[in-house]
Amino acid sequence: MKVLFLGGTGVISSECAALVTARGHELTLVTRGRSQTAPPPPGARLLYADASDPRALRAALRDGADGERFDAVVQFVGYEPGQIADDVITFAPRARHYVFVSTAAAYRSFDRFVRLTEETEQANPHWEYARKKAEGERVLRAYAADAGLPFTIVRPAHTYGASRIPGYVGNSRHPWTLVDRMRRGADIIIPGDGTSVWTLTHARDVAVGLVGLLGNERAFGEAVNIMGDEALTWNGIHAAIAEAAGLTVPQFAAISLHVPSDAIVAADPTLAGGIYGDKMHGAIFDTAKLRALVPDFDPRIGFDQGMREALAWFAANPERQTVDAEANAMFDRLGRAHRTVLREFAANA
Repeated sequence: MKVLFLGGTGVISSECAALVTARGHELTLVTRGRSQTAPPPPGARLLYADASDPRALRAALRDGADGERFDAVVQFVGYEPGQIADDVITFAPRARHYVFVSTAAAYRSFDRFVRLTEETEQANPHWEYARKKAEGERVLRAYAADAGLPFTIVRPAHTYGASRIPGYVGNSRHPWTLVDRMRRGADIIIPGDGTSVWTLTHARDVAVGLVGLLGNERAFGEAVNIMGDEALTWNGIHAAIAEAAGLTVPQFAAISLHVPSDAIVAADPTLAGGIYGDKMHGAIFDTAKLRALVPDFDPRIGFDQGMREALAWFAANPERQTVDAEANAMFDRLGRAHRTVLREFAANA
């Protein structure tokens, strides 16, 4: 099978790229060549272009693969609805199957337990990223059929890998910040009382599901949830990270600080979309469709194992252990303010 990835060096896409080549398929990556965390797998062909620029993308495809057709194209870096419309024009004559990586964050949130299926309403008033992904899905459905382009939409939830440490207030550019704070004994901000349940899936497990959908005619025209069943509380997530970082249970308890989401957003308003539009709501998903389409999808990497692997990855190269000074300062301010309030209430009790 000849496969084209738009992207290929991100957390999910790099694991998918490794699996595609391991299974003996011919892989081409369209990349800007900037990632230092996930190099392309050996044997992959590289086309250097900005996949969000349709002219640059088509020029790269002409230069590198004139007249070539792909059995599957996967759009990992499509964030604008117009980009998906351009992809339909670009790949209708080139692809036998187009896969758009959307997001489960587009689903409506509920104030009760609801297992989220592919039929759950998409409505996220708080996060532009999620709304644009949902609109990209609508654009694809509106234009792909008329263009003769078979497509599948995949909706991953919170996916992590060796280079991503998924704290509640994540820091994708400097994920080591959380571990550094833990080891220094600085406050670790956990939302609410830390008991909201969150689904986490390792990227290697997601890759099995996604790669299994490529060229799968039963998946044509479908939207598919693509995540595992492991759901942890935010207390449990941070405790697992702390354990991997070498902290004892008493050490972690001493630095854990439960803070309302509203206070976190007040301290850093740029976090509003990801918190109000995603993480503050418990999320459990139905994956029956994926398991029917890809029988070998069977997530095997538990979060404890995933965090041990992540810490080992960072330990292997100190240059990866970068820290976000601005985020650190915000966490410190928030921690001081919250502990001051707790002390004042305790003193006046």
